[in-house]
Amino acid sequence: MSKAAGWVEHLGLVKHPEGGWYKEVYRSAESVDAAALPERFDGKRCFSTSIYFLLSGDECSHFHRIKQDELWHFYDGDGLSVHVIDAAGNYTVKKLGRHPEQGEAFQQLVAAGDWFGAQVTNGGYALVGCTVAPGFDFADFEMADRHALLARFPQHRTVIERLSRT
Repeated sequence: MSKAAGWVEHLGLVKHPEGGWYKEVYRSAESVDAAALPERFDGKRCFSTSIYFLLSGDECSHFHRIKQDELWHFYDGDGLSVHVIDAAGNYTVKKLGRHPEQGEAFQQLVAAGDWFGAQVTNGGYALVGCTVAPGFDFADFEMADRHALLARFPQHRTVIERLSRT
């Protein structure tokens, strides 16, 4: 059994709609009423949520966005590249891993509303965690439409085609 498959089994990970494997490990018991949240939220949200997330080999997390900030944490495996396109069209790669001399960090932030997807940097696998506040709700999740993303950001065609579904 590969190391990645071992983590999937040990942690009880399941397929994620954006690609890869995940399991929610924390959901705050307390919540914030919708009236206290920014207008982009359509209802109350718990304070915070956290998941394990794993990609292996040529799997990728397809471009998507959420209404909250998402903090990524590196745990094990090879490096992970999180590809981000912000509302102004700026493209950045946020690297997670254990090699700061190669520009990797143990934590990286993706801001609310930014489009992002991820892939393992050097093959192998990457086990990470994601913390979202206010807590994640699938009502806040939007998968990218490849054609709409290409129309809006044609300068990023290569990465959009690589990390989006047709």
